[in-house]
Amino acid sequence: MTNIKNILVFFIILCSSILYGQKKTLNTKSITSKISIDGKITEDIWNSTEIASDFVMYQPDNGKPISENKKTEVKIIYDNDAIYIAAIMHDEDPSKIKKEITNRDKFGVTDYFSVFINGFNDGQQDFRFYVTAAGVQIDCISTEGYNDFSWDAIWDSKTTLTDQGWVVEMKIPYAAIRFPNSKKQTWGINFLRNIERDVQVYSWNRIDTKIGAELTQNGILEGIENIKTPTRLFFIPYASFYNQKDDFQSDNTFKGGMDIKYGINDAFTLDAILVPDFGQTKFDNAILNLEPFEQQLNENRPFFTEGTELFSKGNLFYSRRIGGFPSGDPIVGENEEITNYPSNVDLLNAIKISGRTKKGLGIGLLNAITEKTYATIKDTVTLTTRKEVIEPLANYNILVLDQRFNKNSSVTFINTNTTRNGDFRDANVTGLLFDLNTKKNSYNLNGDFKYSTINTAEDYNGYKTSLGFKKTSGKIRYEVSGKYISEDYDVNDLGIIFYTNYHAAYANVSYRILNPTSIFNTFKIIEEANLEIQNTTGKIQEDYLKTTIGAKSKKNTYYEFSLLYAPKETFDFYQPLEYGRYVYVPKRISSYFGFELNQNHDFTVDATVSTAQYDEENRQTYGIYINPKYRFNNQFSLEYAFEYLTKRNDRGRIGYDTNGIVFAERNRETLQNTLTGKFALTNRMALNLDVRYYWSYSENHEFFTLQDDGYLSPYPSYNLNRNRNYNSWNFDLSYSWWFAPGSQIYILYRNYGLEDTRLVEKDLSTNLKNIFDSNLTNIFSISIRYYIDYNVVKNKF
Repeated sequence: MTNIKNILVFFIILCSSILYGQKKTLNTKSITSKISIDGKITEDIWNSTEIASDFVMYQPDNGKPISENKKTEVKIIYDNDAIYIAAIMHDEDPSKIKKEITNRDKFGVTDYFSVFINGFNDGQQDFRFYVTAAGVQIDCISTEGYNDFSWDAIWDSKTTLTDQGWVVEMKIPYAAIRFPNSKKQTWGINFLRNIERDVQVYSWNRIDTKIGAELTQNGILEGIENIKTPTRLFFIPYASFYNQKDDFQSDNTFKGGMDIKYGINDAFTLDAILVPDFGQTKFDNAILNLEPFEQQLNENRPFFTEGTELFSKGNLFYSRRIGGFPSGDPIVGENEEITNYPSNVDLLNAIKISGRTKKGLGIGLLNAITEKTYATIKDTVTLTTRKEVIEPLANYNILVLDQRFNKNSSVTFINTNTTRNGDFRDANVTGLLFDLNTKKNSYNLNGDFKYSTINTAEDYNGYKTSLGFKKTSGKIRYEVSGKYISEDYDVNDLGIIFYTNYHAAYANVSYRILNPTSIFNTFKIIEEANLEIQNTTGKIQEDYLKTTIGAKSKKNTYYEFSLLYAPKETFDFYQPLEYGRYVYVPKRISSYFGFELNQNHDFTVDATVSTAQYDEENRQTYGIYINPKYRFNNQFSLEYAFEYLTKRNDRGRIGYDTNGIVFAERNRETLQNTLTGKFALTNRMALNLDVRYYWSYSENHEFFTLQDDGYLSPYPSYNLNRNRNYNSWNFDLSYSWWFAPGSQIYILYRNYGLEDTRLVEKDLSTNLKNIFDSNLTNIFSISIRYYIDYNVVKNKF
């Protein structure tokens, strides 16, 4: 009898494995009658349509069937303009459905339903559409490992709450997605349901978490026939008004322009911005930067965040270079001073073309032109002024060819080019990349070769190459890789790189629990080892062993601990800011511990504490981050973040004199406070608050000169003041209203100021008083953008 039971269990498991390994198929049917998107699903056609059901858990207990009281049913129909999706989410206690109202493209604490559509069924790119239980729309373009939520499509949806759960109805026009111009369509499709209070996500076609690739695990949609790809032509004109004033001046500015989106064919889209306006993008988080590298800033301009996955291949594109800080330094005479030096360069226009053919060839072309920019220089004797070019008319260009095959592998060619008019440097970088995965997505081989050319008074070339191998599935995974970067490798005209002229080896091995146990919902432990050796000297510039443990409890609190040990003295080749020089870095051990409470609670918090101890007397670093959040109701929430970092007896370069490069031993403290608030009037209208106060100082107490061997020698006679005290204040209060599909009114009040002095002030209240007593800038702006769909206009006329 026991043998019969064992055979039966084995048979059930085998049948389940076969079932889960197969792709589910859903058939749809065409309609001629009108469908009302009201979330009620009352039209008769819905009653005769095939149902997608039998959802299985995606996270955390992968593969577990959904319970009967959470049964989910999805139907699809179509006409000549769009596909229509109806989803019924059963729930035994509808009063517990989470439904926080958020801004567009923000999930919040809410249940949601989503559909993943791949019109080419090639496992390469999904168009994903989400609707929350509060009716908020979220959409993105998804490629393996990358979700672009800055992409916005025009589609319609409506939700209703019922006694049995909740219902969503969606209309997705063909203009919002991509598919081949074929008589009979076969699309990849999947559906996702998130049940927030249980922290569970279910999918229609199983997404096996043991497999590294997600996009290849869609189901199949059949039955769509005789539809035509629409003309994808959209105009988004805008008009904006700015009033800016400070203690000395005030001015008003009117702007107008247009964005254009045009579908060149089934697969390729052209995006263009004419007379761009980025005045209402989020402020940059200014910091006291005492590192040898520039501060890397986030990109907040929609044109450079939306649909840029192709251009990000190989990490050769740092979009803040376009319209960033001027590249030239003006020549200043003995009696002259610079009275105006613009902090950025104006963008005149930009276009990008991107898409992928039916055979998997992705093509991306981006071109941008920035304006000639001048600095103003004043003669202090004659009081005359002159202008000097600090950034000429410049052209930035990127070309990407990305050939995907076997639905999970790719070979990529990328070229970036920066051409500046006149006696300024030009740059060109070419890269060849490959990313190869086995059929079952169990193993990965990746690598690259990149070559840079800089044209200046003295031309120079450099290269970078790497090779890596990974096991990407199962409970135990590992990776080994190596790379070599030559001395003159330079991508900083259109990309960003900090470290060059070294070779490195890296390895990691990890163990993870993929399904819940009696103790954890998830668990992982990662062991890493890294070694970097500078090419010219053979000295070690980085060497560490690192252990990271992360786990989510049964109550969905996430914990993470990391310990890094650098057992050898290393050398920093960048802090001296002089070619061929370096400074030693002592052995160190660092760690952090963090946790994040279950985000479903009205009050939640995440926090991290970190520390670093150096093998040098009293040299240490401590940090703390605390981020409490409170959701008053589904409309109103506040979030506060406190961050404090102190570095005791830190060492860094502060200057240069006749004795050589001067270093200082210094104490540094940084305090940052941010407050974020949201009040959603409706699911299309909201007030948002962003406040940030940042204070940091560096106080020097002992001085050294840098010796040729990289060690420091005391310099007690140095007496110049190289202390820093830095205050930064930002306040944004905004109102946004999506008054029509793709159309928005945005009103912003902005107040900001900055103080940077040599006088260290350690009293927080005094620093606050100083920043508010400084010359604060106030900006009030209003912008209106209206979305015009060529197809809608054509039909009306």
